[in-house]
Amino acid sequence: MSEILESLSLADARRIALRAQGFARPRPARAVAGTDLLRTVRSLGLLQIDSVNVLVRSHYLPAFSRLGAYSRDLLDRSAYAGRARRLFEYWGHEASLIPVELQPMLRWRMERARRGDGMWSGVTRFGREREGFCREVLAQVRERGPLGISDFTAGARRKGGWWGWSEGKVALEWLFWTGQLTTHSRRQFERVYDLPERVLPAAVVEAATPEIAEAQRQLLRISIRALGVATDRDLRDYFRLPAADAKVRVRELVEAGELRPVVVEGWSLPAFLDPEARLPREVEARALLSPFDSLVWERSRTERLFDFHYRLEIYTPSHKRTHGYYVLPFLLGDRLVARVDLKADRARSALRVLRVHCEEWARPARVAGPLRDELRLLADWLGLERVVLSRHKGLMQLLR
Repeated sequence: MSEILESLSLADARRIALRAQGFARPRPARAVAGTDLLRTVRSLGLLQIDSVNVLVRSHYLPAFSRLGAYSRDLLDRSAYAGRARRLFEYWGHEASLIPVELQPMLRWRMERARRGDGMWSGVTRFGREREGFCREVLAQVRERGPLGISDFTAGARRKGGWWGWSEGKVALEWLFWTGQLTTHSRRQFERVYDLPERVLPAAVVEAATPEIAEAQRQLLRISIRALGVATDRDLRDYFRLPAADAKVRVRELVEAGELRPVVVEGWSLPAFLDPEARLPREVEARALLSPFDSLVWERSRTERLFDFHYRLEIYTPSHKRTHGYYVLPFLLGDRLVARVDLKADRARSALRVLRVHCEEWARPARVAGPLRDELRLLADWLGLERVVLSRHKGLMQLLR
């Protein structure tokens, strides 16, 4: 006799996911504190880092989307305040800021990188073939203290334009990937490296290394808590777990009752529900989302949950772009209702709204007011004096 699985409507799945991502709570009515920020990051599991700065560095935006205006210095101190830091940088979902207590859960990835198993074949090959050189780089950091690539004297000069890395940079990245170095601080976004034992809290450095299977199960527990409801691909993508490992771990968590198999309306793939997930009666969110926000970073999941086909067009030639260069989805209630192409014009102290595209089914008159308020809040948070709209018609006219 076949098992009858619990089923969820798409609307319910969407609200469960939004609650898991922190959008069902009202923003604080008081000044945002460091405890608010850390609670948000820990509930998400990690913040993705990206170098694009046309608006603001991406890792600052998820907390703004959920908490409203907060001091970015709170996040900087959490990530880089000596051994009192509460976050550290490593490869989670791409380059990420991750709660320090998860560092032992990622040591298996560092060890596999040392063995040559991992995502960067070129960096891996360099680490194997230039092992002596990498040891010299590590020795320089150990002897001289925190170093960025601009401080580094060894290795060939930079080559090949902005994409080219010097040998010293490749060595530093291999040492970072393998856990022999970590991020001490950032200097104009340049990573400054140091030894983990001089940077991370002593309790983290001295913590026992868990068995690989348990570490991966714990990362999946964090993933389902942050997602609420997810396919196995969604789960493994959150911390970029190897597919073969994740398949076994998911089965183990299902058998232990820590993942509940469900059928979601319209999804062709099996799904899993967090047993502690809660279904809010409604979600009254209002948020501009970073392209690298964990709510939308897995584009196929975004389409399944919101019927929202979303692609970042930074690397698309300008004449072929559909929605713009740096486009933020706009969440209103429990739907993604618009796409907003934004730029911080710091020289003129202006938040430039280059384009706005409202979804075909959404009512522009309903979208305009909340979006206008959110743009003003964003400009104030970034220290920009004005919101400047382009001359495009449609929703732009309503925003005016």
